[in-house]
Amino acid sequence: MTHEPESHHLGNVANTDTDTELTDPTKFTNLTDLAVVLRAVGNLVADVPESQWRAPTPCPEWDVRTLVNHLVLGSHLFTAVLRDGTRAAPDALDPTVRDMLGDRPAAAYRNAAENLLSAFAQPGVRTRVFHLPAGVVPGIAAVHLRTVEELVHGWDLARATGRQLRFPEDVVQRELAFTRDRLVDVAPDRTPFAPPQPAPDNAPILDRLAALLGRPVVPPR
Repeated sequence: MTHEPESHHLGNVANTDTDTELTDPTKFTNLTDLAVVLRAVGNLVADVPESQWRAPTPCPEWDVRTLVNHLVLGSHLFTAVLRDGTRAAPDALDPTVRDMLGDRPAAAYRNAAENLLSAFAQPGVRTRVFHLPAGVVPGIAAVHLRTVEELVHGWDLARATGRQLRFPEDVVQRELAFTRDRLVDVAPDRTPFAPPQPAPDNAPILDRLAALLGRPVVPPR
């Protein structure tokens, strides 16, 4: 589960690929990555049958509906922060506090994703600094943070519903590298993720990312 902590500074989150994107406007590849991930997770949400919305997920306290609600809340929060600098309330990402799905969960997810991408596409977002629940970061790092969240909770959703979720390996590789370099440096009492879990070297790359962020991964047979 990825409960978000109070705001803190993540330090120098801009490095390697992120440095390049900050200085070269033609290299904002990670917004495209986020769009790819949102589309894949949105398709998975749209395929959830009525019988599985209350199924358990790898997030112990959340069922499928609560998990998807958390993702929609996250998209709404990031959109508000990117557009007008809104500061998040302490319970802003708690899916048990408010329901954003209504009776059309897939449409709610899709609309929130479209608004999020539009907010990230605003001029100057890459280099502006934003106060997010996970820290104070430049826009380009915020793209990474949101992509990682969608990847890992997409993994949770696929596991919960018994479906396959496939992303381009280069997209997952970029977010795995970002996570290894930055998110694991956050102090244990401030991280939004569970402690890393072991994963075999031959595990799929998405499984390795999920394990790094606290998910138990069954070794491939």
